[in-house]
Amino acid sequence: MIFAAGFGTRMGQLCRNLPKPMVPFAGRPMISHCIGLLREAGIKTIVANTHHLPQKIEPFLRSEGISISRELPEILETGGGLKAAVPLLGNGPVITINPDAAWLGRNPVKALIDAWQPEMQALLALVPQPLAHGTSGGGDFRLQGGRARRGGPLIYGGAQVIKTDQLDEVAERVFSLNVLWDLLSESDGLHGLIYDGNWCDLGHPAGLRVAEGLASHV
Repeated sequence: MIFAAGFGTRMGQLCRNLPKPMVPFAGRPMISHCIGLLREAGIKTIVANTHHLPQKIEPFLRSEGISISRELPEILETGGGLKAAVPLLGNGPVITINPDAAWLGRNPVKALIDAWQPEMQALLALVPQPLAHGTSGGGDFRLQGGRARRGGPLIYGGAQVIKTDQLDEVAERVFSLNVLWDLLSESDGLHGLIYDGNWCDLGHPAGLRVAEGLASHV
């Protein structure tokens, strides 16, 4: 699942009339790079959620054979969006990925699939701060015996494998994936994979410029 419903607030004027996933990066919409990563990893069923300016992104998604989960009347955030899309995704483990990140190294989707174990509930792609560009925030997680714990130097890169069966334990319709991660962490089901390539936050103009520079040297 590609999370493509957001307003792109950090993009400012770039997203006034354009959904953030359609903002160009390295010559094509950033979501196109995301689709490429999924397909290269062998993913055949791809769903994207939409909300902001759906008429500006849904024709492109349809042309790419992507199923659409439109969120109306309100945007559902990442957890609610995933929960609403489960009928399109099926009941098995799901890859979720944010389009506003540049992965300048090995394919993170392939890396997650290769490292996935059936006993896991979620496996997050985590980026060491020295390899994370275009971001000034601190870390999100640390690893303890392969399990992801809150607080630490590792940044969540925006890609994961996650089982969806515990989504029904969240009563709210609108909620962040952080709520589900906290549930999974309590049962030691939240795991992490360290991504060893460069990564860049594409969600704001400065990050986009940094990523363009990095991509030109790959």
